[in-house]
Order: sequence, then structure tokens, then C-alpha cells
Amino acid sequence: MLITSMFSLKYINVAMLTILKNVANVLTASGETYFFKKQHDRQVWISLMLMIISAIAGGITDLSFHAVGYTWQILNCFLTASYSLTLRHVMDSAKQATKSGNLNELSMVLLNNILSLPLGIILVLGFNEVEYLLETPLLRMPMFWLVITASGVLGLAISFTSMWFLRQTSATTYSLVGSLNKIPLSIAGILLFKVRTSMENSISILLGLLAGVFLARAKLRNNSQS
Repeated sequence: MLITSMFSLKYINVAMLTILKNVANVLTASGETYFFKKQHDRQVWISLMLMIISAIAGGITDLSFHAVGYTWQILNCFLTASYSLTLRHVMDSAKQATKSGNLNELSMVLLNNILSLPLGIILVLGFNEVEYLLETPLLRMPMFWLVITASGVLGLAISFTSMWFLRQTSATTYSLVGSLNKIPLSIAGILLFKVRTSMENSISILLGLLAGVFLARAKLRNNSQS
């Protein structure tokens, strides 16, 4: 997820990246229906279809369209959906395999990060990152260490809150509520990086953002009724 997100962000602007991430919501909802037999009502599926339409329209009207970036982001959507569904399955399995009935958030974060270490080490060695780190002047800059430490702390916080949220709700709800942060992120991405956009592209982005809000609202209403 992290690797494909980095590569896609290299070619795609932030606003379009956040809209394309909505495809992961569709894949997650479909996966929950297929693997966990979870049913979603009509409003949820309508919202998901709006997300697909906005992603397609956004890609067509994107002034900075880059096929490589879009390929990386599509792959990222499949990996994101797979991650959410797999994590949900692991949590359900833990309820049956442990004496306490579940693994707490700290245990899940610890296991999740430990399991990612082998892949990280292989990539570091494969891309010769050790030599680069030894030669780069960044390591001698206090601001670099401040920023990278803050990034690590925020990453840990994201992992912890994600585990807690997934344990309390479902993979689809986790994916949908995450859509709400796309609104300020898209606006900030356009303004901060001065992204060239057209009226058609802006409307496509707005449609995707509104679909995310509508979807989260539909899910919250369903949860309150159940």
C-alpha cells in the first residue's frame, strides 16, 4: 500500500489521488459482500457507483493525466481493499483463537509492523538504499530528523486508530469514513501545489467527494437503525 501510494503520488496530483482512492471503497464493499456475506442497502451501492463515475470522469478530464501514475493507483486500490478485508478476517479469527476473545490494538500494531520488516529489509537492500543513506546530507540536518520522527509518530497513531476502528466496525465502514478526510485533503492539494484544473475536472472531484459524504451518511444511518 505504501509503496504503490508513493509511486502514484509521483505522477498524480493530490486531488485526483484522493478521488481515485474511492475505487478502494467499491472493492472493499464488494469483498465484504462476497467473503463475509455482508449486505449493503441501495443507497450504499448508489454512492459507490457515483464514486466510480467520478473517478472515470476525473481521469478523462485530468489535465495532468499520466498512465503510469494511474496504473500505480489502481494497484494501490486493490491492495488497500485487500488489506482492510484481510485485517478484518484476522481480527475475527483472533476472537476464536485467543483466550481473551480478541487481540488488542497494541498487539495488532506490533504484529503488523513486525511482519512488514522482512519486506522492508529486502527492498532496502534491493534498491541499495543503505549506500544512499550513508552518503546523503539529509542525515546531518536536524530538521530532517524532526520531520521524519513526526512522520513515524503519526504513522504509529494511524495504525493504532485504524486497528481500533476496524475492531469496532466493519471494513466497509472503515473505508467509507476515511473518505471524509478527502474533502480538506483535495482542497489543500489543489491550493498548496497550484494544480492546473478545468471546470469539468473540478466537478468530477466534487462529485467524488460528495459521494463519499453520502456513503458515510448512509452507513451511519444503517448502523443506528440496526
